[in-house]
Amino acid sequence: MQGYEFIINTILAAGISILICISMGPFMIPFLSRLKVGQNIREDGPKRHLQKAGTPTMGGIIIITAVMVSSFIMAGASVEVLVAVLVMLALGGIGFWDDYIKVVLKRSLGLRAREKVGLQLLVGILFALFLIFYLERGTSIIIPFSGNSIDLGYLYIPFLVIVLLSASNAVNLTDGLDGLASGVTFLVAIAFAIVSLMSAHYNLTIFCGAVAGACLGFLVFNRHPARLFMGDTGSMALGGAVAAVAAITRSEIALILIGGVYVIETLSVLLQIISYQTTGKRMFLMAPLHHHYELKGWSEKKVVRIFWIAGLFFILVGLWSFKGLG
Repeated sequence: MQGYEFIINTILAAGISILICISMGPFMIPFLSRLKVGQNIREDGPKRHLQKAGTPTMGGIIIITAVMVSSFIMAGASVEVLVAVLVMLALGGIGFWDDYIKVVLKRSLGLRAREKVGLQLLVGILFALFLIFYLERGTSIIIPFSGNSIDLGYLYIPFLVIVLLSASNAVNLTDGLDGLASGVTFLVAIAFAIVSLMSAHYNLTIFCGAVAGACLGFLVFNRHPARLFMGDTGSMALGGAVAAVAAITRSEIALILIGGVYVIETLSVLLQIISYQTTGKRMFLMAPLHHHYELKGWSEKKVVRIFWIAGLFFILVGLWSFKGLG
């Protein structure tokens, strides 16, 4: 199959994902509402967020379903796509368990931190071992802007574990405003479709199209005012999907640039913690960063749009920096 045929299949995969999300939403929203699977809202956050309490969450089920179905329809039995889907499912499963504990069992803290991190570590180690010994991906990573690569040897295993944990938790932190994480990840997925095409991982291009379509379809229900939240189920699954593609295409470092919004959101949380613990003062009005701008008086729509624009900028820089090795 020629490259242009994969591009057509990628567009079709995106279209199928959109249709699945749009079709499932009207059924899932009332279903989750009847189960009283509603979002818990932080009382120390922006006061206007309190009206979102009770909005159905765990909508990531729609995203995961759409990505799986459209990927397998358009990419068939591709091993790379199967691996990416399994990583997405594994991280989404951890998120689902966390959501279930919080919103169904009414334990506000969800999974204990050590439980969540332990499960993520397990997924990361298994993923790394599979890539190295089964897919024979090797242990090298591409250095942005140079096109050169560096071989990490067995240090690649802890490196990939950190990438996977960072990506899944960073998307989770970004998912704090209506349409923010889904919109940013739509752009990131398109970027990684291009990276996959550049590095001749054509079936992953289709997978990325499916992820982009699922995010776009989910935005129908997640844009402001949101009728459905993705929850940890969706945010962790999307983080896993993005990290899986970055790892298979050896573009893990480029992910830092392409996912720049994820990075600044995560850094804002880390800097807030460090600042408070060392000086007793907060660097931001509230972290993650999107809440800081809300408390400065920006409307939620304005924050989301500015972050989408920032996401597009980071993606352009990331794509410019990436030179695949084929």
